[in-house]
Amino acid sequence: MSDCIRTRHDGGVLEVVIDRPKANAIDLATSRALGLIFRDFRDDPELRVAIVSGAGEKFFCAGWDLKAAAAGDAVDGDYGVGGFGGLQELRDLNKPVIAAVNGICCGGGLEIALSADLIIAAEHASFALPEIRSGTVADAASIKLPKRIPYHIAMDMLLTGRWLDIHEAHRWGFVNEILPAGRLMERAWELARLLASGPPLVYAAIKEIVREAEGSTFQTAMNKITKRQFATVDRLYSSEDQLEGARAFAEKRNPIWKGQ
Repeated sequence: MSDCIRTRHDGGVLEVVIDRPKANAIDLATSRALGLIFRDFRDDPELRVAIVSGAGEKFFCAGWDLKAAAAGDAVDGDYGVGGFGGLQELRDLNKPVIAAVNGICCGGGLEIALSADLIIAAEHASFALPEIRSGTVADAASIKLPKRIPYHIAMDMLLTGRWLDIHEAHRWGFVNEILPAGRLMERAWELARLLASGPPLVYAAIKEIVREAEGSTFQTAMNKITKRQFATVDRLYSSEDQLEGARAFAEKRNPIWKGQ
């Protein structure tokens, strides 16, 4: 697939590590490889949760590889399935993704983290959108970040390119947990295994509802849920897992989720 990406999977969990020294920056080829990995994760019924991180302890991901751009990679080139980094435009990704931020997370790297459902970070991690300084726009972050943290903080980051340390990022709510560097991946796998033990059809319904509700009114989204107009909700309400959940509750036992 790519010698710049390391993967391993265990018990329904897929770990994806970007490994492009020195900054884990992403060129077109790496982006396309990531897209194929996350597409296959989405489509594999045996895989339930993904973790994305960077190699080393200095960089999670520095985003777009400006050296590759200077050598000819077009900023509007073919990023592959899922757009830049394989995640931010991947359609129908209805499985949980955890970003384990192990260091500097900036530009497109921050946009990849924002595409995850949970963000945990090492205590030395830092965050920025420095695109303003290189005369370009942080496109996905311009759409997503003002919806995730207070508008004026998001605009500060976008307009000035200033850096946030881990504590400010946590205070504004786009980091779930701060961890010692040596504990980061261990905690990521703890969370991933917890999620992998949960009901995949419910996760799928949650992700589709949240994603689609962003562009609609509350009542429109509620009507689509109650009328089973979301494909994931319709599948859930007709599933064995939905009955299993009710039976397990009544019988005071742990449910056995089959994803069907």
